[in-house]
Amino acid sequence: MPVWSFFGHLKSESLRLHRFTSQKQLVDEVHRYIHFYNHQRFQKKLSNLSPVEYRTKVA
Repeated sequence: MPVWSFFGHLKSESLRLHRFTSQKQLVDEVHRYIHFYNHQRFQKKLSNLSPVEYRTKVA
């Protein structure tokens, strides 16, 4: 997946939904979203698995 697509998802699914009062809050949310995206967010093109589940299944 191109990186700009990931950042589009990050902005639309997370960052635009919150107001951050500090840089730490923003950084923490980005880390939380990256974990969510890789471990919990199901993707149709990966047979409805998360990226980590898909890689584990293929390996």
